[in-house]
Amino acid sequence: MDDTLPGKFEITKEGIVHDLREPVGPHELTALHLRKRLEAVMPEELVAHTGTPDVEDEPEGIMRHPDVMVIAMTDMEVPGSFAPRTLVAAIEVVSRSHPGNDWVGKMRDYPLLGIPLYVIFDPRTGEGSVLSDIHPTPDGPRYATRKDFLYGEDVTIAEWTISTADLPRYAATD
Repeated sequence: MDDTLPGKFEITKEGIVHDLREPVGPHELTALHLRKRLEAVMPEELVAHTGTPDVEDEPEGIMRHPDVMVIAMTDMEVPGSFAPRTLVAAIEVVSRSHPGNDWVGKMRDYPLLGIPLYVIFDPRTGEGSVLSDIHPTPDGPRYATRKDFLYGEDVTIAEWTISTADLPRYAATD
């Protein structure tokens, strides 16, 4: 389907998510800024990866594609999808056309996949959250700790602190 239909596909615990719109400039520029800012402070063996492949847990039936994945270069040397438990963090820039995918679906799926840190940047509102400390609940694993931030503040992702100053925001026409 990726070759014939526009947009991006992911497989969630609830079914297939099809984000019809291609990411707009502020979305891609935010991911680029985050990648560069993180790589400036992380050790050389880690990368803030913005490309393919996906992150997949076949037994759970979930395939996701974070906008930025903090991962060791050695954990990228695999055929096919990355193992989700090798990620240090999954970072998402909220989609203007499908914000629930980032704020609800991925908040549910990422702890289920064992991704220890989930960081959300929302260009619609200029806010974000760092979610951590996976714990069991009757509805499945969830993040126990949530630290909210506003654009302009410094944010700590794992053990690295980066600035959120001057991150792009969506305009009314994006």
